[in-house]
Order: sequence, then C-alpha cells, then structure tokens
Amino acid sequence: MLLERLPLVGRRNFGLRQLLARLEYLPADQLKRIETAYEFAAAAHAGQKRRSGEPYITHPVAVASILAQLRLDHQTIEAALLHDVIEDTPAAKNDIQKCFGPEVAALVDGVSKLDQLSFTSRAEAQAESFRKMMLAMVEDIRVILVKLADRLHNMQTLEAMPPEKQGRIARETLEVYAPIANRLGINTVKTELEDLGFRHAYPYRYRVLDRAVRRAEGNQRQFVGKIEDRLQKALQEAGIAGKVVGRKKHLYSIYRKMLRKKQSLSEIADVFAFRLIMPDVDSCYRGLGIVHQLYKPMPGRFKDYIAIPRVNGYQSLHTVLLGPNGIPIEVQIRTEQMDRIAESGIAAHWQYKEPGNEREAVPPQARAREWLASISEMQQAADSEEFLEHVKVDLYPDKVYVFTPKGDILRLPRGATCVDFAYAVHTDVGNRCVAAKIDRRLVPLRTALNNGETVEIITAKTARPNPAWVNFVVSAKARAAIRQFLKNLQQSEARELGRRLLDQSLRDFRSALRKVSREQMQKLLDELGLGSTNELFEQIGLGERLAPVVAKVLLQEGAETDAVPAGEAAGATGKPSPITIAGTEGLVVSYARCCHPLPGDPIMGYLSAGRGVVIHRNTCGNLSEYRKQPHKWIPVTWEKDIDRDFSSEIRVDVDNKPGVLAEVAARIGDAGSNIEQVSVDERLEDAAVLVFSILVRDRKQLAQVIRSIRHMAAVKKVTRSCA
Repeated sequence: MLLERLPLVGRRNFGLRQLLARLEYLPADQLKRIETAYEFAAAAHAGQKRRSGEPYITHPVAVASILAQLRLDHQTIEAALLHDVIEDTPAAKNDIQKCFGPEVAALVDGVSKLDQLSFTSRAEAQAESFRKMMLAMVEDIRVILVKLADRLHNMQTLEAMPPEKQGRIARETLEVYAPIANRLGINTVKTELEDLGFRHAYPYRYRVLDRAVRRAEGNQRQFVGKIEDRLQKALQEAGIAGKVVGRKKHLYSIYRKMLRKKQSLSEIADVFAFRLIMPDVDSCYRGLGIVHQLYKPMPGRFKDYIAIPRVNGYQSLHTVLLGPNGIPIEVQIRTEQMDRIAESGIAAHWQYKEPGNEREAVPPQARAREWLASISEMQQAADSEEFLEHVKVDLYPDKVYVFTPKGDILRLPRGATCVDFAYAVHTDVGNRCVAAKIDRRLVPLRTALNNGETVEIITAKTARPNPAWVNFVVSAKARAAIRQFLKNLQQSEARELGRRLLDQSLRDFRSALRKVSREQMQKLLDELGLGSTNELFEQIGLGERLAPVVAKVLLQEGAETDAVPAGEAAGATGKPSPITIAGTEGLVVSYARCCHPLPGDPIMGYLSAGRGVVIHRNTCGNLSEYRKQPHKWIPVTWEKDIDRDFSSEIRVDVDNKPGVLAEVAARIGDAGSNIEQVSVDERLEDAAVLVFSILVRDRKQLAQVIRSIRHMAAVKKVTRSCA
C-alpha cells in the first residue's frame, strides 16, 4: 500500500499521511505524482520556517488538504504543494515544468507574486499581483482555487503575524478574497474567510458579538429544536422524503445585517435559520406551501433563486416566516444537488463529474465563464490599481434581475442603470446607446433599474459615450469600457490637435507639415525617443511638448530649448498665426471656469500638460501668468458660426424679498438660456447676490440675458463673472 512506502520525511508531522488519506478519491498513479510533488516542495523549502516556528512545508500541505476537501483533481493538489516554490526558493518555473508538466507549472506561476518587479508603492505591488492572478484565472480557474486555499490557511494561522499586519491582511480578505469565493459559489471557503477576517479586522466587535450569539443560542436551543421537529413532521405527513437542518448564521453575516439595517443584535431576531433538503425541484415548491401553512410568511421576504439563480449559480427558495412569539424564521428550501453546489460552487465541476460526463458544465461553471469573459475585457485598463477597483466592484452579489426585449434575463448590481444594462448586453451597444425604454416607456439613460423590468436600448451609429456616465454607472464592465473609450478618444483628439498646432508653427517659419521630409521627421523622432509621428502629435496636443520648439528643431533652425520667445517662434512673420477654435474639439480643448470664454470674446490659449489647450478670455486675471511662461500661451481665435452652447456665469444683486429668485430665473428662461446651477453668494437683511451658471451660444445671447434681467424692478446690478 502507498502509505507504507512513504519516505522518512513523509512520516514526520508534516501532514502528508493525512493528506493522502483525504485523497482516496484519486487513483494510485495520481497519488504517486502528489507524493513526488510533496518531496520536491519539502526539499525546496528545507530549513525554512514559518513565523509560528513550524517547518514551512506544513503550509503547502495544509493548502493541499483544504483543496482535497473540495475533491479537486491531482494537478490542482500538486500545484498547491508547489505554490510557494517559485516565490520563496531558488527553484524556477522551468524546473517545475520538467518534473510536473506545463499545466502544473502554469498554475504555480499564476499564484506566485511579482517579487521580481519593482513598484512605486505597496498598493501598486498588491494590485499588480492581484491583476496577474486574475488574468491567470481567466486561463485556468484552478489558479484562484489554490489562491483561496492559500489565503484560508494563512488566515487560520494569522495569530503568528504582528497585530498591524493581522488587520491589513484581514481587511484585504474581507474586501477581495471572501467576495471572490462567494462569486464562485464556494460557500464553505467564503464563510470561514469572512469569520476569520472579521475576527482579526475587528477583534473587539467579534468578541462582543460572539458572546452575545452564544448566549442567545443557549436561550433558543429548545425553541429551535421544536420548530425543526414540527417542520420534519409536516414533511412526513405530506409524504415528502425531505430533511430539515437547523443552523446558526455565521457571525460576519449577522454583523453585516446589523450594519445594513442599523440595528442592535437584540433587534436581529433571525439569528437561526432552517434548511430543507428535498428530493427534487417539485418537492421544493410543495415544501414552500407546507411551511407557509405552518407559519405565516412575512410580506416581501420571499425570493425564488431556483427560477432565477444568483450570478454564482446558487439555487434555492428563501422565505421568512413569523414564528412563535413573533420571532422571524428564515427557511431555505433546495434539492440535494443544489445544496452541494451551494457549498462547493465552481469546485462542483470537478467534485461531482461522472466518467464520460467530464465536459458537462454545472451552473457555477457557466456563471464563472461569463464572469471571466468580463474580466478579460476589463483588464484592458492600463492601471493595475484601477483594474483591482473594477474587479472589487464586480465581486459583490448581483441583486437586480431584468429582461431583454427577447425575454432573456440579465443580472446586474443593485442600483444599475440603463447604461449598465447596455454594456451588459455588449460593449458596442453601450458605446452607441442614445436612449432607453423601460417597459416600452422612454426614460433617461441614468434611470436605475428594478427587478422584473424589460429594458430596450436605442442606439445610433454616430453616438459615443458621454464622460458624465462614469458618475452614475455601477457595474465594473460599464465603468471600464467608458474610461477606455474616452482614453482612446482623448488620444485621437490630441493627435489631431497636435497635428494642427505643429502645422501652424511650421507655417510661422514659412513651411508646412506636408513639406517636411520623412528623413527629417524620423531624425526628430529618434532624437526625442518616440516611436511614431502619432506619438509626437499626441504629446503636442496634450501640451507635453511645445509646437514652436518642435517646429524649430524639425527645420534645424537651432537646438531645442525650454522656451522660445513669441516673436522668435513666429519666424519671419514676427507674430504667430492663431489657431482656430470650433468648439467641437472635445476632450483636448477645454474652457476655463475662471472666466467662462464665449464666442465673440478676445481669447488666448494656455498649453496645460495632460489637458491640452485651455481657453481664457484676454481680460482674465490669470493672464498675468503670461509674463512668467510666455512659451505656454498660444494665440487662438473663434471660428465663425459656432453652433453649440457654452457655460457662462452672471452675478445679480437683488432686493431680498420673496419670489425674486423665481422671477430672475423666469427672465433667463424667456431669453432662451438654460440654467445649470444657481447659488446665493451673499445674503443681507434687505439684499442678496445671486450667482447663475447658464448656457448661452455667444456674447450676443449673454448680452440679451443681462439686458432682460437688468430692467427688473428688484434687480440693482447685473455683471458677468470674470477672474
């Protein structure tokens, strides 16, 4: 027998014997491979100790034992035994690949941290490590299973760490790892991670709540037993071979409920719950009728997760009953298979597959594939910390179930809007959406969705995402897609503006961009260390390089300097030619909030690094900076017949009397302007100053608005705001 042939190292207290006993579901040849992986890990970690003083090999064996309880395959168990070898020992990925194959090596590499790279902060290092792990999970879901087991054993032995580290690791567990376990439906791991995280993140709260729950358990034990017996008897009388299990809710679940409902423990009555395990789905619904006959159901507390499963594949009927003495009783009703999936989640794919049925995907497997596909899209975000935030948002349970016009069900986070729905259908639908209908009724795109609504998205080929959408979308996919689109849009707009700025500067030197030879351009790109002309145009458009300086270097007029005097940059003409502003330049041309320039105003442009050109009025107080940085100011002029609205601000001194604000607002509306915002700057006993932010087409319309207000009896003075 294999256990009798273990090497000497395996017979010590390192847990291998117990591990092999738990792996009885695997054939002998696979157990032999696992034993080899253990020997490899033990040799690699020889001499290493954990903070607790135990030999380091006890940790990978414990991780493998946790996965053995989920009955995972031999490659996952081998990877668990080897998961710290690359990170903590001289062994490399190639060594593992030679001994155990590319599959196990890829799993181990996916779990390993990125210690070889240098990061600017601990947060960035953690985010990049998390990003790598999540993307490895897209390739193979078992990476995250090993990582979850690794985190669970670390949490089980967290007392050996310093108190400040205990708190940080526990909070990270509650924020990221427990929600991942929940998203994958592995309830056994999720529950233990949450309770251990709660114990170390909030030790005082944990102790107080634990004592109170133990006290309540002692008082209610007889009460729980009576209800359990009554439910079991009712099932027997109905001829249903079901099983009733009474259980105590875990502490973190109770704690979250107290926070959510802002209640004390004495007000949280349903600390105990009952689970009915039924032979089939039909019996589940029959059982629901039986328990509703025994105890009155509480209105609005019934949920059918069998007909509409949760996003992680969880299925069950949930109801809350009004029990003896008015105490609420929570009851879950599900089949035995649903109960297994609820406890094992994605692991049920390996745990319960039968020979010849290996490719059949249980519900959590299908749900996980959908989620991993969305992660694959989200990882396009350039910043690792941003990616971590996106995934965090997407980890928490979905609450809203809505229908497409074809009757398909989409699951979205609580508070999801029509824009979230559009991106859930497809990224292109989200990017091109212009309107939405809920139950055939037109609604604003920011409208929050409710359960059971049918949502239809109206698209247009020329439409594109609005930057303001980021402020109200709640799903990670929508937020990532909008930011990615706007980032690409800003790049394309910056290139176009940069091309115009450089061409204009070349014209000041009596040249043009079309006259620059390919050799001249390539020489400049090599000097600047840039890969393409697009990169150069983008930097100029975003204000990171100055067009007159680039033009001068390009034409070999002299060495590049930090600044070029305006007259010198203009070349032979003596004065730079202005850039024409059409008002449609998008993200790379913005209008200063200090002076609110309008078409018709004399204006100047300021090159702001990362933002492009910021337009100011010539009378703006900030133009005093011109003397300090003359090379960053460029001449600009308005294009004729601009058809768009611009923001402006007016100050109105009025008599402080009832109804005056409404009268002024009505006059503004009558003049064809729209009010964006209004505030009271000063308020005295008999006077007040109202500040209106309004939308107008140009100076002419603003003058009409001011003239209309000025003739009011209650108005003392109207002025246009300026820095």
